[in-house]
Amino acid sequence: MTKGRVLTDGLSIRSNTSETARGAGRPQRHVGRARSLLACVSAALLLADVAQASTLQLPPEPEALAAAIRGHDVVLLGEVHDNGVQHALRLDALRRLIAQGERPALAFEQFDRDRQPQIDAARRERPGDAAYLIEQAAGAKSWRWEFYRPFVQLALDHGLPIVAANLSRKDAFRLSQQGWGALLSESEIGELGLDRLPAEFFDAHLRAVAKGHCDLIPEPELPAMARAQIGRDLTLARSIRPHIDRGVVLLTGNGHVRRDIGVPYWLSPQERTRAFSVGFVEPEDARGSAADLAGQFDAVVVTPAVDRPDPCAELSKRLGARGERGGAREPRQDPSDRGQP
Repeated sequence: MTKGRVLTDGLSIRSNTSETARGAGRPQRHVGRARSLLACVSAALLLADVAQASTLQLPPEPEALAAAIRGHDVVLLGEVHDNGVQHALRLDALRRLIAQGERPALAFEQFDRDRQPQIDAARRERPGDAAYLIEQAAGAKSWRWEFYRPFVQLALDHGLPIVAANLSRKDAFRLSQQGWGALLSESEIGELGLDRLPAEFFDAHLRAVAKGHCDLIPEPELPAMARAQIGRDLTLARSIRPHIDRGVVLLTGNGHVRRDIGVPYWLSPQERTRAFSVGFVEPEDARGSAADLAGQFDAVVVTPAVDRPDPCAELSKRLGARGERGGAREPRQDPSDRGQP
């Protein structure tokens, strides 16, 4: 496939920052060239470091991604939620796999697990209508559906199972405020080991939540928000488990596909051997440690960043407004990823 081919809903595969994702914003012409150069240099440095840390580094090309994920029963594809070039890359890779005969289930973080009956009904009522399915599934308007609708359409066109995989915001809030017993029985809590989580595991979640919220969250509030994030990971793992023998691809944020603390943590040892996790990062992530990336993902793809308002400035305004209103803070989706809903 030639580079720059326009995909469904205006997504395209490009290496030039100025044309990567029409829906994700365009850099201004006077800074675009410099940003593109910096992105290429940062990406090259990051990939060199990751290579030394024994993590598979993949070029941002659909052929390479398709080859890397082929043959794995559980494919966990991360994302920066508002990065259109990453969505286009994943979509093109999945199309290639399907053209070669694979028929995995597609699991979506964007659909709450309790909306599965509505999704199944929508497929019966109006087959092939992705917009209707999203409407019936009550997909949150904060998600950038121009990025996710093509994946829904791909599943409909090829008869693939669509799996509503996420914990609802309502249940995540209950979990954050009331603890594991809000959603799970004592026996489930014991079987899952939620009453004896390793300190380093929970501390890693605390750090991820703090960093994902620009270190603006008061420290006493972090455990509740980390508990909600863990609950989402656990729910995502439970949602994909029935489809492992068929093959399943989970579309979700980078934080959820981390092998050390994300969805793979909640798979059985045997299931983890069948799983392959891909982190899709931006050059800004080169500021982090390559060793950290190696411990988090099986493979890393570095793509150009998109123009977006300063997420920390926007978050500061939102948190200030909530503080004035008072009340408990509602945990947001996947705090590790910029542009999250």
